[in-house]
Amino acid sequence: MKKFIIALLALAMGTGLMTQNAKMPQNITLKTVDGQAVQSSAIQNDGKPVIISFWATWCKPCNRELNTIKEIYEEWQEETGVKLVAVSIDDARSASRVKPHVDGNDWPYEVYLDQNSDLKRAMGVVNVPHTFILNGEGEIVWQHTGYQDGGEEELIEKVRELLK
Repeated sequence: MKKFIIALLALAMGTGLMTQNAKMPQNITLKTVDGQAVQSSAIQNDGKPVIISFWATWCKPCNRELNTIKEIYEEWQEETGVKLVAVSIDDARSASRVKPHVDGNDWPYEVYLDQNSDLKRAMGVVNVPHTFILNGEGEIVWQHTGYQDGGEEELIEKVRELLK
């Protein structure tokens, strides 16, 4: 049993799975919804927390979560200074739907496209929605997969705890 656990840990470390307090990958090229290249190092918030939400246009729970947060996002920003960055995992076939989708939902977030899944892979994302909280130093301090109604309350509570 001990050998099995050691082998499992070695496998997890070898696959590049992110752990809590790991730094966010810095040299991965993403695109804005307007097609401009941007490095993942641009995802920052002047020393304040950042929420990164991996999502897709076809993912109903992702859209529910981002639309629910949209209604209270301004209050979150005023209270905590948090910034939400939505990273679409739509591939080349569906990437053209991202900008109209974001505009149609009137999302106030920074939105990037990870068409080649480079950031998704580097951060160990398997399923969406997958949400991360980064502290002011860009370290991952919390992550969660999935969304259920009310999940946004846990998310903002984790941001508040980070600021204490």
